[in-house]
Amino acid sequence: MIEVRSISKQFKEHQALRDVSFTIEQGSVTGLIGPNGSGKTTLIRIMNGVLGATSGSVTINGLDPSAHAEKVLAMCGTLTEQSGLYENMSGRDNLMFFAEVFGVQQHTARIDELAELFELQEYQHRKVGTYSTGMKKRLGLARVLLHRPSILFLDEPTNGLDPDGIQMVLRIIRRLNREEKMTILVSSHVLSQLSAVCDRYIFMEKGRKVEEGSEQEIVNRYLTAPRLEVEAALTDGWSAAAEFNPEIISTDKAIFQLQSREEIPMLLRQLTTKGQVYQARMIGSDLESIYFAIREAHHYE
Repeated sequence: MIEVRSISKQFKEHQALRDVSFTIEQGSVTGLIGPNGSGKTTLIRIMNGVLGATSGSVTINGLDPSAHAEKVLAMCGTLTEQSGLYENMSGRDNLMFFAEVFGVQQHTARIDELAELFELQEYQHRKVGTYSTGMKKRLGLARVLLHRPSILFLDEPTNGLDPDGIQMVLRIIRRLNREEKMTILVSSHVLSQLSAVCDRYIFMEKGRKVEEGSEQEIVNRYLTAPRLEVEAALTDGWSAAAEFNPEIISTDKAIFQLQSREEIPMLLRQLTTKGQVYQARMIGSDLESIYFAIREAHHYE
């Protein structure tokens, strides 16, 4: 479990974090969302013990990173946008070096396992300086997993990856969480990717936590007047739902601006008595739409 309590961080004249508090449950995957400069990277650096807070406290499985740095680093793996790799060494030599630093037992077998997991076998003996951005990212992920951490901090883990590489990383995140019960905090600007792997989200704005919860919890808070797109074949056309003021797109498709979520089942029940309903979906209920709704709500605070 990760507990963050009233964390603030001041860099001279710049207030990077302001009274941030939250709890990340063991075995969960949490998305950390916010624009550039919102404090995400600073927060991760404080949580893994690299940076001290100006005020407040952090505990990682009951340990204070500032007082127990070695123990916290042993249980955590952190991937930042700077991969920390040595470019004049081969990929495999990098992994050998860091395995020795971390004191990894039977490191040859572990490196073989990670090279296969991240599909690096063909490139592992080449110098890292010749790697593409995506390959460096994959090698960086392999590096932070060498010592089998129980907690993983991932800062923009899919930056620079092609679509196949992105799907590989998302698949590995899901696998690590499902099979090894790893607690994962992942920061990304590509919100559709977070939606594929995260249980909960923390939204940052100007150094403050402005929202937190599961996707459904946040949808319920911010999308109180939903827009519903319905595809149906109705005997008497859309006049069957005239009281809901449909915005007719075609004979078999219309959009309804409802006053509350409670009207959704009322509308659908009425439509099913008048014909066949093939599809109904909420417009603007994706994570990116929620993100902009949250930013708009907190922009002037």
